[in-house]
Amino acid sequence: MWWYREPSIIDTFMESYDFSGITVIPFCTSGGSGIGKSGENMKALAKDANVISGRRFTGSVSEEELKEWANEVINGYLE
Repeated sequence: MWWYREPSIIDTFMESYDFSGITVIPFCTSGGSGIGKSGENMKALAKDANVISGRRFTGSVSEEELKEWANEVINGYLE
């Protein structure tokens, strides 16, 4: 995250590829900035993507915490 938004290279990526039928789940690590409106920005750039709410983690996030979050998101999405 750079000042509450995704880096410009992510914008270029989102604009350049066909995300039709793809679910995008933004997540990041950051020592300060929150995730802000990154999901909204990505949805605007990849109009055919299903962009769902993401999450910001601190740089000290554990592998176990990431796995737990990913499982929660996947299970919630599949229900």
